[in-house]
Amino acid sequence: MNRREDYFQKLLELMDTLRGPGGCPWDQEQTRETLKPLLVEEAFEVLEALDGSDSNELCEELGDLLFQVIFHSRIAKEKEEFDIHDVCRRSYEKMVRRHPHVFGDEHYRDSRELLRHWEDIKAAEKKLAGGKVTRESLLDGIPEKIPALYATYQMSSKAARVGFDWSSIEQIRDKLVEEFEELQDALRQGEEKQIKEEVGDLLFASLNIARYLQIDPETALNQANRKFSARFREMEEHFASQGRALKEVPMEEMEAFWQDNKQSV
Repeated sequence: MNRREDYFQKLLELMDTLRGPGGCPWDQEQTRETLKPLLVEEAFEVLEALDGSDSNELCEELGDLLFQVIFHSRIAKEKEEFDIHDVCRRSYEKMVRRHPHVFGDEHYRDSRELLRHWEDIKAAEKKLAGGKVTRESLLDGIPEKIPALYATYQMSSKAARVGFDWSSIEQIRDKLVEEFEELQDALRQGEEKQIKEEVGDLLFASLNIARYLQIDPETALNQANRKFSARFREMEEHFASQGRALKEVPMEEMEAFWQDNKQSV
């Protein structure tokens, strides 16, 4: 690939062609609303590529996501709102403002201290721009449509920025035990609403392990899903080779196979 060519500019020209007269009917029909599912799909395909080891696939998926940004910017340009250059400029200026320890005179001991000042920096930006700082809580600003897994991660991360956090992994372990005991109490009482609430609390606490260890929960859970799927399929194949369906196999036998298979991996 000739890296000296400006392929970003070529992408912009390509979008102009697709959306312009004589371009692609499908691309011309797209709106912000119709592109929403594609944006989500491309974002998750990037996440999937990040979990893999194929750098070429990651490069391709990042390109697909970039194309969505260009697509939305083109639509905004047609509406005379902004264009891709405004998007790049505002992103650049924002990142410079939000790194006063790099481009200014601020000094922070570490990233933890920096994150504690992050929300103050964002509020100052809005005030400087003449806007009203309408957020009443540190937790405001988390998108409503974000998956619950990431909402938990974001909320607990924001809370940790102001020191509302556990000081050790052992404390999170104790919290998990506490939440499980509360779930057991709810089960004994047999109240469905309380049981559901306690299950949610247990999941919330467990996700904080990932956040505390700076592990993406979606990646970790996907890895666990793949591992479970592989082992379960092996178990199906094992008993199928004996002419037995799993529903015919006692739980004790399945558990024994599972543990043996787990040890051999």
